[in-house]
Amino acid sequence: MATGQKLQVLNALDTAKTQWYHFTAIIIAGMGFFTDAYDLFCISLVTKLLGRIYYHVEGAAKPGSLPPNVSAAVNGVAFCGTLSGQLFFGWLGDKLGRKKVYGMTLMLMVICSIASGLSFGHDAKSVMATLCFFRFWLGFGIGGDYPLSATIMSEYANKKTRGAFIAAVFAMQGFGILAGGIFAIIVASAFRAKYDAPSYEVDPVASTVPQADYVWRIILMVGALPAALTYYWRMKMPETARYTALVAKNAKQAASDMSKVLQVEIEPEQQKIEQMAAAEKSGRGSFGLLSKEFLRRHGLHLLGTTSTWFLLDIAFYSQNLFQKDIFSAVGWIPPAKTMSALEEVFRIARAQTLIALFSTVPGYWFTVALIDRIGRFVIQMMGFFFMTVFMFALAIPYDHWSHKENRIGFVVMYSLTFFFANFGPNATTFVVPAEIFPARLRSTCHGISAASGKLGAIVGAFGFLYLAQNKDKAKADAGYPAGIGVKNSLIVLGVVNLLGMLCTLLVPESKGKSLEEMSGENDEESGGAGEEAEYNNSRTVPVS
Repeated sequence: MATGQKLQVLNALDTAKTQWYHFTAIIIAGMGFFTDAYDLFCISLVTKLLGRIYYHVEGAAKPGSLPPNVSAAVNGVAFCGTLSGQLFFGWLGDKLGRKKVYGMTLMLMVICSIASGLSFGHDAKSVMATLCFFRFWLGFGIGGDYPLSATIMSEYANKKTRGAFIAAVFAMQGFGILAGGIFAIIVASAFRAKYDAPSYEVDPVASTVPQADYVWRIILMVGALPAALTYYWRMKMPETARYTALVAKNAKQAASDMSKVLQVEIEPEQQKIEQMAAAEKSGRGSFGLLSKEFLRRHGLHLLGTTSTWFLLDIAFYSQNLFQKDIFSAVGWIPPAKTMSALEEVFRIARAQTLIALFSTVPGYWFTVALIDRIGRFVIQMMGFFFMTVFMFALAIPYDHWSHKENRIGFVVMYSLTFFFANFGPNATTFVVPAEIFPARLRSTCHGISAASGKLGAIVGAFGFLYLAQNKDKAKADAGYPAGIGVKNSLIVLGVVNLLGMLCTLLVPESKGKSLEEMSGENDEESGGAGEEAEYNNSRTVPVS
């Protein structure tokens, strides 16, 4: 499609005023992310309870807890599934179409959410094995939602507010985390009112009532509800015009679908589509992911999106290292032995809800409000910069923050770090890969970028769990080897964020540009100078 010969249906989408269908698409795609966040983060609300129920040790001074290897499996298996799903469904979304695959991921999430709470057997080994099995496949479905939701929203949006719409879909994660915490509070409160129990130090056995086994199952299974409610509306959405026209080469269907959505008359322009198809057959504009042409045009872009998402998620998911210190410092979670099992669930859920309400959710919506005004590049660079500053500010005077009277300051600094993660690279790394690659590779490249991020999440959540252990093995948590300590871990995380700033220089700015301008699809048939100009224009900085 040479410049000036852009399909009318794509032009109509780019210039459309914000309409009701935009908000419908945000809600339909966003409810998937609401479910994703609920399912991924609710496990952290119930791991302590699982330890008390299935790993109680008679006569122990502290309540039972999951052994390190079991804890890593229960918490990490969904991440592994998500990484696999991002790669597989990202590729499948470009092969079969966004809509066809979108329903598959949702049904997988519904089935596996329910199955997660129906773990077979009564002994610890069988319950944990089946829980891990179903959470892997739950993660697999969740993984598919990343590239598909981002791609669908980017292809439906107009170019003026596209960033805000994609970011709004991602921001539904914040509400999912919030909903998980609130629902856990409600369930734990209801069971506490019905089945009162003493603290562990008063009566170790009676502190965990038999009915507590229902609590974690209910919390996990309810994650199926929002996904199930969204399924009908996902199936009613038409395929995106960009996939139908540019990939499936069906101009008539694309024009018909978008005429209904936009409520305007759109000419099919099948002749232009046939010209594009002929050009692809002759070898122009049909390069694949592993081709030299892709490497020349988008190789640095893909390196930029994968590296920034990888580095961001190392820092973002390392927050679990400090939560127990922070929650105990402000008195939100007292020592485990002073609580019953259900009270511990209640207090953990309340603490996570407060963090989500005052730090996580606001950051997401600051991005939504400002991304199309100041741009993706500025927000990402600023976010990494402040995360670097706050990590070093926590690390260098760490001994100062460890004193009880200074703990509130530590909490404020910690909260600001993750506010700027969400009003920063946590949102932009999701948005940009959906905007800068060609339609036929868009879902695949977003899936690769997201999978790189999830690899960073595994490093952040589990690598640093071992790394941050006390240098003295005697003072390390039970079952863990000696590490480099929290202070040195924070310094490493500061360096990770600094590297994130440098890698951001590889990511192009897409504010105010159409998807075809960013991907170079406008010039795929004009060849030569036009291609090179478009390629160079999409850079943030010159690369020698």
